[in-house]
This record gives sequence, structure tokens and C-alpha cells, in this order.
Amino acid sequence: MLGLVHDKHVRNASSGPGDVSKMRNIGISAHIDSGKTTLTERILFYTGKIEAIHEVKGKDGVGATMDSMELEKQRGITIQSAATYTIWGDHNINIIDTPGHVDFTIEVERALRVLDGAVLVLCAVGGVQSQTMTVDRQMKRYNVPRIAFINKLDRKGSDPKRVLNQLRSKLKQNAAFIQLPIGLESDCKGLVDVVNERAIYFQDDFGTKIVYDEIPKDMRAESEDTRAELVEYLANGDDILGELFLEEKTPTTEDIHAAIRRATIAQTFTPVMMGTALKNKGVQPLLDAVISYLPNPTEVDNFALKESLNGEQARVLMNPERSANSPFVALAFKLEQGKFGQLTYLRVYQGTVKKGDTVWNTRTGKKTRLSRLVQMHSNNMKDVDEVFAGDICAVFGVDCASGDSFVYDKDLKLSMESIFVPDPVISMSIKPTDKKSENNFGKAVSRFTKEDPTYQIWFDNENKETIASGMGELHLEIYAQRMEREYNVKVEMGKPRVAFKETLLEPINYDYWHRKQSGGRGEYARVIGVMEPLPANENTSIDFKDETTGTNVPKNFIPGVRKGFVDSCEKGGYAGQKVTGVRMRLKDGAHHQVDSSEWAFYQAAQLACQDCAEDGKWTIMEPIMTVEINIPAEFSTFVFGMLTKRSGIVTGQDVRDDWFTVEAEVPLNNMFGFSPELRGHTQGKGEFTMEYARYSPAGPETQSAVLKAFREKDEDKSSKGKKKN
Repeated sequence: MLGLVHDKHVRNASSGPGDVSKMRNIGISAHIDSGKTTLTERILFYTGKIEAIHEVKGKDGVGATMDSMELEKQRGITIQSAATYTIWGDHNINIIDTPGHVDFTIEVERALRVLDGAVLVLCAVGGVQSQTMTVDRQMKRYNVPRIAFINKLDRKGSDPKRVLNQLRSKLKQNAAFIQLPIGLESDCKGLVDVVNERAIYFQDDFGTKIVYDEIPKDMRAESEDTRAELVEYLANGDDILGELFLEEKTPTTEDIHAAIRRATIAQTFTPVMMGTALKNKGVQPLLDAVISYLPNPTEVDNFALKESLNGEQARVLMNPERSANSPFVALAFKLEQGKFGQLTYLRVYQGTVKKGDTVWNTRTGKKTRLSRLVQMHSNNMKDVDEVFAGDICAVFGVDCASGDSFVYDKDLKLSMESIFVPDPVISMSIKPTDKKSENNFGKAVSRFTKEDPTYQIWFDNENKETIASGMGELHLEIYAQRMEREYNVKVEMGKPRVAFKETLLEPINYDYWHRKQSGGRGEYARVIGVMEPLPANENTSIDFKDETTGTNVPKNFIPGVRKGFVDSCEKGGYAGQKVTGVRMRLKDGAHHQVDSSEWAFYQAAQLACQDCAEDGKWTIMEPIMTVEINIPAEFSTFVFGMLTKRSGIVTGQDVRDDWFTVEAEVPLNNMFGFSPELRGHTQGKGEFTMEYARYSPAGPETQSAVLKAFREKDEDKSSKGKKKN
């Protein structure tokens, strides 16, 4: 397993169903600049998938293999997740390299949704940072077991023990070292394998020659202590080893290996490895650990949803056997526009499908023929004739959306559990600078909004302008640049606008009687009930409850009431913002035998919501961001002043060497212009990351400004209406 495996072996890996126990589907995720793409480049090199190593910000003009987009190479960041496959020993590994920037968080969400395991990369200097915590939450959401890999041991100030303590304290991981560094920073020579009790050295320019040796004498005591600590933490996460520990028996190396595998898959333990991908140390043992400790597709339970006759959804366990004995089920988790048309990435969860087969989209009910099946290696592809349960592949010419499920039998009506899509938090007006470009602008919008559910384009009727909404300024900026590069459409972006929301503070009763008679069939509907706030932890969602009994409101009119409520929440009557954190309870009402209709009840619900907006007690909510700032220690007092000015609340601080890290929660509305100010006052050395945390009630000044803007708009509309009359 330690030598190079040539690419011809990789090409033969998918020629048949193969042994599913020899498969791994893994993702590589981390905070920005932790070295994910550099690590993936080394993995591809050591497995023989590529013949030469290229750096993320390399001077050779090639760039890393997995950063295939021109913008990625220029900026030195990952924007889109990229899929590849390779082989290590006799194991086939599907790998997805994901972005670190929170603006592209949907790429991480959909990658983790379809993976069986992950490598969580941490910087030996930065440790657990803001986006690390986000990735950790995403892994927990989709129950993805992980190995932690502490990268950049060669950097000045690297401290693996500090990172381990942060894994335990910040991420609440039951984690322990299974390796130790032999030297740090410029003195990083190799690693101690704590489980197998040996030293590992990586020789020659690219670290391809691995030498095993005895543990250095001055590290033997530390290695023994670390092994004892490993057994102790493993005992907390694995019952079998726990019994040995309680009986005070010394576990064998085989016992420890088996316990690490069981506990990692059960997500009760996180093995912590380390190395320096840039200096070619520690990557091959990580690949061994991926095979040894992360699950194959049969060891992970995946469920599809099947709708029953009463409208409820039952969970159906997928059969991971790589054969046609079970019906084919796959999930489309990513869309991408390629040179041959739309490319749809599929994860096959059950059964098998061949090139030329016809499959059905369970959401749309449409059938489609899979004329071409490919496996991806970054932006290159290899045609295959058949794919099996556990495979990640791509297909062309399939009209679908991200999150759609495909089945072989249209009567099966199975759909995979969906992907979590966060709401956009920032908006800007957008328009092409040249009217001749409007057609291409429309094509770009159609493609990008389909590929990325967090990137939304809509037309604001009041201001008569097109609005782009997304996860951050970088997110919107990247798409504007892609429009220019890929569609030759130069666009103008307006000032950033925060996605405020309005919510109810106290319950309010409503009783609205909608009656309209103006010749012909009339309209009649009455709705009675309560509008109430949802708990604080649900303040970004809305809910509708039908609590009616009897026939005062016939059941066939209830969908009209629900739709009227949902539509009215799109723009509230208090401040013109989206309404969230509210539940509408429909308790009673009245109908007319002739004049009542679903449309009449739709209008009654909307007008009832309008009354509640005028008479209820409301407040405006704004997105609060978790901000992490890294600056030279000499500028620390200045940063506190910056945060105070922006109504920030400091939640943590840390000093290491000459650097100072501050964590704070700051309203997004107050963060505009922060970057140039930070750079200007720290001699260009300060940097920060920002990610969405939650929605909270806005401060008095912000509330007043939003309400004032809304009222001025209303007055402007009224004056224009009077002029027309």
C-alpha cells in the first residue's frame, strides 16, 4: 500500500461491480487555507492518478488539479466542489474536495450529503476556526464519520496539542492522537505511529519512499503516554475496548485498530492524525487510515422516503449490495454546465443502471434516457458502461434540480432525503451594463440559479430592479465575474443589502370576513384563529396549523388558507420584509354554499395577515455573523474598538506568539467596509473570516432605519398614485 499505484489500475477499477467493502466515498473539508486542495493533490500523486504535483498558488501557471476553474487558479481558492476517483492498494476511493469559504457552503452541504466519511483538515497554527465549526455541524447533520488531520506542521507556531484541545473543547469531540510529530516547524522530520509503535520517515524530494524505524529514544515516554491516553479515550467511545480497560487488561495493537474503526464509524471517537501536505509528509498513512477506519457504503445506513396513502412519509432503508437485485435509486446532488451541456452528479444508493437505460425523476414524474455515464476526475471524465450502488458518477442531458431523486421504476415513488439549503443573507441589485447582453444575462442567471440553490435572482417590482441574493459579498462577486468570463456579460452591482426579517412578539387573534358581490358569482370566506410567534430556535421558519373541526371551513378550502398565509409572509406589512418565526393557527371560520372557493379563502387569509401586521406587536430581525479576526498582537486594542463601533460582542480571544485572534458576533448590517478598515489599520496584515450564525432582533437604530425606509416607500407610492388620478 505504500508504493505508487499506476493509473492503469485506476482505469480498471470500475469495470465491474467489484467488492463493495473495497470502496470508500470521502470528502475533504476544512476552514479556509487549511490545505484541503494541497492535500488532495498529494493524494492523487501518491495513488498514481497524476504524474506531477502542482501547487494551489503555484508559479508554473498550472494550478492544483482539483481547482479547474480559471477563477480558482487566479484567486488560489476553491469555489466549486470537485469530484475524482482513485485507487490505493486494492481499494477504490471516490473523493470530493470542497471549498472552505462560507459563501460556498452549499458545495460542502451537498458533498457531505452523499459521502460515507470525511477528512476534517485543521491548520496546526490556526486550529479550530469559525468555518471548522460550520463543517463540523454539517458533518453531524448528515452523520458523517471523520478522521481529523492536522496539516501544516512545518509552519512557524504549529502546535498539534493545542489543536487537539480545541477539538475536545470547541467541537466537543472525543478525540485522541494516533500519531505524534517528530519535530515541528522547520525541524519536522517524520511521525510516530502510536498504534503500531514505530517511527515513519518520508524520504526523497516528494516523500514517496517511506522508511519505518524505531521510535526515537527521547520520544518513547511521550509515545507510551499518548498510547495510554488513546486507549482511555477509545474506552469512552467503544464498549468492547471499554470492558478491557475496566478489567485493566492491556489491549493488543489489533484490539486498538478494531476499536478505532468501530468507534469512528459509530461517531463516538475521532482519530487525530497529522503531517504537512506541502512538504509531502503524512499523506500515505492518512490514506491507510481512510481504508482502515472510515466506512464502506455497506456500513452506513441510507434512507429514502416513500409517501404512503395517508400522505405521511415512511423511511425505507437502501440496500447497498452492488447488484440489480434491488431497484435502482440515485440522488442528483450537484449540477454543472459543461462543454457538452448540463452535467448532473449522481450518487447511486441502490441497484445498478447502464448507459442507455431510462430512469424516472420522482419529483417531476418525467422519464429520461441516460445516454452517457462518466466518472469525473476534476474537469476530466472517463466513460463507463454501468454504475452500481455506492458509486458517484455524472450524466449528461438530464433536466433536473439539485436534490432530485431518480428511480428505474416510476411506480416506486422513492426519493432520497433532501439536502439542507440555507437562506441567503445578503442582496445586491444587478444588471448588465449593455442592453445587447440581456439575452446572455438571462442564460447565465438560469444556469447559475439552477446549479446553486443559495444564489437567487428575482425582480423587485417596487424598485423596478433585478436583485441577486446570496451567502456573502464574495459569493455575489464571484458569480458576477463568472458572467463576464463565461457569458461575456459585464454587470453592474449595487450596494449590498441585508436580508432583514420581521417577526411577531406576542400572539394576536384574527377574525376576517371576506365578502365580495359585484355581479356574477360572489366571494365569501371567513377565517378565525390565532397568529403566534414560534420559539426562538425556529425564528427563521413559518408554520400553519389547521385546528378546525366540523364543516364551517371545508377541508378542500384549507390549502387556500395555507397558501394565502405563506404568500403573505413573502413580504410583511410591518416593515416590508420577509415574515418568519410565525405560526398561523386556523381555528374556525365560515363558508357559503355557492360563493365560497379556495381563492376566496386565499384572499381571506392574506387580509387576515394584513390586519395582524397592522394591529400586532412586531419586531425586525437581522442576521448575526460569527467573525474571526487574526491580527498581529500590537494592533489588538484597535480591533476591540472596531468591534464596539459595529455593535459586536466578543465571544473569545486567543494569543499565540505574536498573533492575536478575536472571535465576535456582529450584525451583518454593520460589517460593510470592515475589510479595508482592518487592512488599513494593521499595515495590510490583518485578516478575517465571517459566517452566518443566526437571526436576532435588530438594535433600535437599525429598526428605525428599516421602518423609515419602508414608510418612505409607501408614501412615495401613494403620492405617485394620487398624481395618476
